[in-house]
Amino acid sequence: MRHALPNAAHTAQSWRIHEITRDFRLEDVWALPTPGGPDDFPRLVALIATGGRSHGAPRSVRWLWAIRSGVGRLLGLDDPTAGLGSRVPTLRDRLQPDVSATSTSAGLRAGPFSPLYMLDDEFAAEIANRTMHGVLHLGWVPDGDAGYRGQMAVLVKPNGLLGISYMAAIRPFRHLIVYPSMIDLIERTWRRSAAGEPTPPRA
Repeated sequence: MRHALPNAAHTAQSWRIHEITRDFRLEDVWALPTPGGPDDFPRLVALIATGGRSHGAPRSVRWLWAIRSGVGRLLGLDDPTAGLGSRVPTLRDRLQPDVSATSTSAGLRAGPFSPLYMLDDEFAAEIANRTMHGVLHLGWVPDGDAGYRGQMAVLVKPNGLLGISYMAAIRPFRHLIVYPSMIDLIERTWRRSAAGEPTPPRA
């Protein structure tokens, strides 16, 4: 199952993320080809957080990230003064104490994202720069065949006209290149992990 899902696949779930992202826009929802049992969610989170999605990334994706990094440096999009705790407060401040306490116990980072919390069937992390404040959300949902699979959602709060224009400009690249390639990599790494094969070094 490797395809975009309707927003309702995310909004219909009784997840804690809804409590803190009421002013965010749901940008994308994707099914992840990570079949497993009820207790396999931590393995998915570890795969994402340790960079499993970057192994063997296609050249087109590497070029896109290189271009984005160059533009970011040129325009100061990723300047520390535009990030969490500077331009925007962390969403951790909106969490209930029982949930916020899990951000450090998870002991994970998802690339440039900072973890918000990790529960039995949810993981959330956030990022902020000069264009937007974003949230990466992972869920563990029944697959309709007595098993479970991962589900990924991206929520954003654009920063004014710059953020709105930026998100609109990158949408085709995300949907046509970045997400499909990333999901393929997640699937291959998940299968290797399930088969007990070693994971390639991080790219």
